[in-house]
Formats: sequence, structure tokens, C-alpha cells
Amino acid sequence: MTVHLSSPSTLMQPVPYRHVAVGTGTRHVHVSGQIARTAEATPVAPGDLAGQVAQALRNTYQGLTSAGAGFDDVVRLTFYVTNWEPTKIEAFMAGVTEVAEEIGLPLPMPPASLIGVDYLFEPDVLVEVEATAILD
Repeated sequence: MTVHLSSPSTLMQPVPYRHVAVGTGTRHVHVSGQIARTAEATPVAPGDLAGQVAQALRNTYQGLTSAGAGFDDVVRLTFYVTNWEPTKIEAFMAGVTEVAEEIGLPLPMPPASLIGVDYLFEPDVLVEVEATAILD
């Protein structure tokens, strides 16, 4: 395995992600921001944060697998969520847990950031996900 995930006890616990990822491979895979759209650009789960998180993660998985990677190779996830407020964490995590087993996303997740933004790609897009992975 090229990625070792850990959460030192000296950092905030519990969190739904690992605090640290150490990658030892030489090939980097960067998946651009993925949103809740099908391959034909059809919106998925309009107005539903959980549904959009799940679909954006599915699309991220597709990007990773196209490069020979999976979530076990991911050293960093970045989530951008429109009009973020703490009350949205339940819906956000529901989307993560809904799809985690299907796409092989470990829980807790690799190191991740959730960044609140005013606006994304189009008005109906509630979340965007970026991933960085390392392979041998």
C-alpha cells in the first residue's frame, strides 16, 4: 500500500476523516472537482445535499479508477459545499456513508477539508469533490 493513514491522539477526536496521510508512491493522481452530474451532464439529486455528495463521490471514484487508483490510494479529499452551515453536516455525512461501501471509501475518510463557498459550477450544484492519490 502506498498510503498510510493515521490520526494522532494529540489532534481533535473524533472526526470523520484521518488527520494525516503519508504517501510513498511516485505517481500522483489528481481528480478535478467532481459534481453530481451523469456522464451525459444530467443533474443528479437536485436540491438534495446527501444525494449530491454521494454522486460526486461516485464520479470521483470513476476518475480515480480511470487512472488505476482507488480510495485506498487517496491522500487528500477536498469538499466545497455551497452556503455551508454546521446544520448541514448530517446530510453531508449521510451522502458519504450512503456510498462509502459501494466505492471503497474508507471510514473514517482520508484527510479531508470541507470548505463553504457561496456558489459553484451552476446554481443547482451543492457540492464539489477533489481528490489526490499516490500510486507506486
